[in-house]
Amino acid sequence: MPLAVAIAVFPVPVIAVVLVLGSDRGKAKGLAFVLAWSLGLAAVGVVALVLAGAIGASDDGEPATWASVLLLALGVLLLALAVRQWRGRPRTAEEALVPGWMRAVNDFSIPRAGSAGFALSAVNPKNALLVAAAATEIDELGLPAGKEAAVLAVFVLVASIGVLTPLLLAVFLGERSGPLLDELRGWMVRHNAAIMSVLFVLIGTKLIGDAVSGLSS
Repeated sequence: MPLAVAIAVFPVPVIAVVLVLGSDRGKAKGLAFVLAWSLGLAAVGVVALVLAGAIGASDDGEPATWASVLLLALGVLLLALAVRQWRGRPRTAEEALVPGWMRAVNDFSIPRAGSAGFALSAVNPKNALLVAAAATEIDELGLPAGKEAAVLAVFVLVASIGVLTPLLLAVFLGERSGPLLDELRGWMVRHNAAIMSVLFVLIGTKLIGDAVSGLSS
């Protein structure tokens, strides 16, 4: 769950879906974005689970050595990314800008909004790292395939809360959601680097702890 929550609160996809919702036919585009986002996470999760199962992440009910080493490497990598994000954070509010492609969301078609959602979940290396770590930890439990699929489905649902919440606000609050979503977008743009740094430190530390526990068991 910590890994799913970390993905859910990543600022960039949340900023992207808020911008999509503010464009023409925003709700339809937002729905396409969210569905494609969830599909992307599920696709990466299934591939990672299959690979982990084929190699064997569980050894008689205990984490396999390679799985613990992988988690350790991912944890160290996340700590390094945390340092990089923090050192590269904008020093002033004026420097905190959204990526150039986000400024073109008003021209996105519904399929293109879906493509953006899929890319931000399935192609984003940071997401892929966390999903791979989650899949490895799921496979370490040695559950039957059906239960692994159920756990992965819950993981995807929790990880999608960040992009799903703005869509639900837009649907149920209508135009009244505009100022609230704009404020959320602005706050996340300003504090993107700090949020990412804190998340990477927390999750990296967790993965390292899990790896050390697995290696010492």
